[in-house]
Amino acid sequence: MQIYEELVARGLIAQVTNEEEIREMVNNGKAVFYIGFDPTADSLHVGHFMALCLMKRLQMAGNKPIALIGGGTAYIGDPSGRTDMRSMMTKETIDHNCECFKKQMSRFIEFGEGKAMMVNNADWLLNLNYVELLREVGACFSVNRMLTAECYKQRMERGLSFLEFNYMIMQSYDFLELFRTYGCNMQFGGDDQWSNMLGGTELIRRKLGKDAHAMTITLLLNSEGKKMGKTQSGAVWLDPNKTSPFDFYQYWRNVGDADVLKCIRMLTFLPLEEIDAMDKWEGSQLNRAKEILAYELTKLVHGEEEAEKAQASARAIFSAGDSENMPSVALLDEDFRDGCVDILAMLVRAELVPSRSEARRAVEQGGVTVNGEKVTSAKATYTKEQIGDGLVLRRGKKAYKKVTL
Repeated sequence: MQIYEELVARGLIAQVTNEEEIREMVNNGKAVFYIGFDPTADSLHVGHFMALCLMKRLQMAGNKPIALIGGGTAYIGDPSGRTDMRSMMTKETIDHNCECFKKQMSRFIEFGEGKAMMVNNADWLLNLNYVELLREVGACFSVNRMLTAECYKQRMERGLSFLEFNYMIMQSYDFLELFRTYGCNMQFGGDDQWSNMLGGTELIRRKLGKDAHAMTITLLLNSEGKKMGKTQSGAVWLDPNKTSPFDFYQYWRNVGDADVLKCIRMLTFLPLEEIDAMDKWEGSQLNRAKEILAYELTKLVHGEEEAEKAQASARAIFSAGDSENMPSVALLDEDFRDGCVDILAMLVRAELVPSRSEARRAVEQGGVTVNGEKVTSAKATYTKEQIGDGLVLRRGKKAYKKVTL
């Protein structure tokens, strides 16, 4: 099976502008493609995972990836999937986030001479002359057509700033610049980016002629993948200092039964024949599938050693209640009031919930235990003597932390 057919079989391709030509280019290693990443935080998260895996697959098949860091578009902010305007970031914050992205991407993609490239659209967007841009690019866009784009339609009632309205033009200009400078002939992105991507394809054809080969592909479920980056206890990051390898492992170990095989197919590099054999799995076999998913993705992000440790710890905790191998969190002096810490503060400190209100709700719903005993009151408190060598704090059936002093 060639790479394009494999991408289809794994459920990764949603829409394309010219399937026959795209298949020929991808299968023969002729694609110079880009995927954009706006640096809205100092770490990539699991919502970026599918795009990174796709870049790795295509590079392994001989195609050339361009990782485009949105140091310029981050000044504007993508309105896609947003109900309100993003917070404006400073130049220092954007530059710092870009550097963090570069380090993390290197775990997935091989950069270097003749291999993958990493570029920052700040290099060309921040130097643009506004009037010249309007004349060169603005004339190619119909406002009426732009307003039919889903990313704009969903914001019209709440209000769409003129700043954000320019995002499609900036992203389209990126493709034109990459095409001119690096011979980039293809762009990939999530299904929520389809309108922006079509704008880039059309801009190239308008500026360089109908024979310009600019192709567009969207990934199935990439917008859903972005939602994967958030859980009830906060974001799931690829940075081990923000989400530990154990917590990363547990995130994938806890996916729903209905999603586990889909995630294995789309995100792991296991052979399709092996995955197809799992389609008949049910019941307890699905727990084995979840372990496979969690192990493979933890190995990909954090390395084999950390994946082995995370799996061993998870098995020890949930089969034998071994708190020695359990991930722990230390309470701070500021968590105590009059010598006691309340259950809500412990849940927040352990990152089992994002806020005290969520912690209160979890307790009231009967989903919190301390050392195996259900916590019945949101006012429950614990002294340092009670905590001693540590308490096992659990939220729900699968989220654990050992709380220490």
